[in-house]
Amino acid sequence: MSDTAASLRRKITSAGDLESVVRTMKAMAASNIGQYENAVRSLDDYYRTVQLGLAACFQQNEPRTMTPARHRKAAAIGAVVFGSDQGLVGQFNDVMVEFVADTLGKLPGEKTVWAVGERIQSRLADTDLLPGKDFILPNSISAITSLVGQILIEIERHRKKAGIEQIYLFHNRPGSGAIYTPVSQRLLPLDEEWRRALEGIPWPTGNLPEVMNGREQTLPALVREYLFVSLFRACAESLASENASRLAAMQRAEKNIDELSEDLKRSFHRLRQSGIDEELFDVVAGFEALKVTRKSNDYQEKQKGSE
Repeated sequence: MSDTAASLRRKITSAGDLESVVRTMKAMAASNIGQYENAVRSLDDYYRTVQLGLAACFQQNEPRTMTPARHRKAAAIGAVVFGSDQGLVGQFNDVMVEFVADTLGKLPGEKTVWAVGERIQSRLADTDLLPGKDFILPNSISAITSLVGQILIEIERHRKKAGIEQIYLFHNRPGSGAIYTPVSQRLLPLDEEWRRALEGIPWPTGNLPEVMNGREQTLPALVREYLFVSLFRACAESLASENASRLAAMQRAEKNIDELSEDLKRSFHRLRQSGIDEELFDVVAGFEALKVTRKSNDYQEKQKGSE
């Protein structure tokens, strides 16, 4: 009984230690969600400002400078895919890989993927997509800028060297609670279709904008900001989704640990009570045996006295 009780006691202690770790990870995930969601909200405003700036440039009555896209039947395609570096995120990476494979599978041409996150790298390796350079996810908002710069350099290098004309962006977008949705965006080329979409954005006031310093200087600067903020927002949204998924996983783990701990405690108490009952039974049985012995001795003494 003592060995079994000791084993249960060790399991209860281990469950308590594991629950402490889970609670710490929950607190970290909740804290990270806040900073990434704040960054996403700020980027939404900035992204809208960049779009309005581009729309103002395109709405000017100046000669068009956009280079028409070259449509080739089997043009090379590049894809930037955001996943996770760490585990304990449920189906976060699996859902994304399935979405990427399904989306790119419908497009003609050779596809190269740049994976951002160690966990999704291994899953993309199991697909038919050609692997490109891998990137490590940042662990803070301030580190995203460096990552985006590296991705833009890699994209430009492959556009010149491998002739990649189309660039797609894949990431998970956070929803309410722990819900996230895989989304995609065509980042390049910046063709007439992209231009017409921006020209259709209505100006928020009745005063028409005026482009300062000429569109030749302003437009390239806004295009660079457009590419930068698109990648920055995708990374921030992916990190917010990842931490929301991890928080949900930790909440499920905490619930399971609580249930396991209660089962272990009940088993320990039953075992302990069973041991107490056995000891009491031994005491009562010994007492009863002692009573019988005393009665037998008393009877024998009486028999001797009558003789």
